[in-house]
Amino acid sequence: MKAGGFMELTDFFSEHGEAAVAFSGGADSSYLLYAAAKYAKRVRAYYVKTAFQPFFELEDALRLAREIGADMRVLCLDVLGDERIAANPPDRCYHCKRRIFEAIAEAARRDGFTLLLDGTNASDDEGDRPGMRALRELGVLSPLRLCGLTKARVRELSREAGLFTWDKPAYACLATRAPSDYPINAAGLSRTEACESFMAGLGFVDFRIRTRDGAAVISVTAGQRPLLEENMDIISERLLREYSEVRVDPEDRHEQ
Repeated sequence: MKAGGFMELTDFFSEHGEAAVAFSGGADSSYLLYAAAKYAKRVRAYYVKTAFQPFFELEDALRLAREIGADMRVLCLDVLGDERIAANPPDRCYHCKRRIFEAIAEAARRDGFTLLLDGTNASDDEGDRPGMRALRELGVLSPLRLCGLTKARVRELSREAGLFTWDKPAYACLATRAPSDYPINAAGLSRTEACESFMAGLGFVDFRIRTRDGAAVISVTAGQRPLLEENMDIISERLLREYSEVRVDPEDRHEQ
């Protein structure tokens, strides 16, 4: 038992020797999968491929699982087939998270697992994560949170473990680029992914391209403002093929 009454991950997996891990390829779920593969008796990762995840997320997940020797399954889910999700209401994240975790739980049960884990950490504010209600309803456990591991600590431990995801920026799904109640479709998601991939190729990390009334609104961190100014002409030229206008968020932010 750690200071503050938190249990150690080793103790958690001693008590829960077999588990399915909801795996996104991000820093948190990557460290959780690493720890599960190291300490649990039997574990399997489940990555759910939807129109909301860019291809690089799947590539990262496959790479991480391969590097640590973890068993991983890829599930395909048509989230846009659910009107409660495609209509993009304020509680879209709840419906989407529920669909995703129901799909994982069903696959995990067929594979003989009764316990499902996710990578929520001790820094995650429940008020900022509407999908957490779905996790509670489905009985999903969050070992990182239960063990008091903050985002900073997860990154530190991931670096010590040699995981390439240790400094990977948090990534909000492509659906977050549209405002609430603005319907989401495959064409719009593909457009966002293509344009963000273009900017990533210029060296941008931890940024967003949001859609607002047909315009592209670029949000970057303060440290990448000079890079944005340097490349604004070619970025505008590329994005204007897809959007009616290109604007820059006046604040240095890119939150979900």
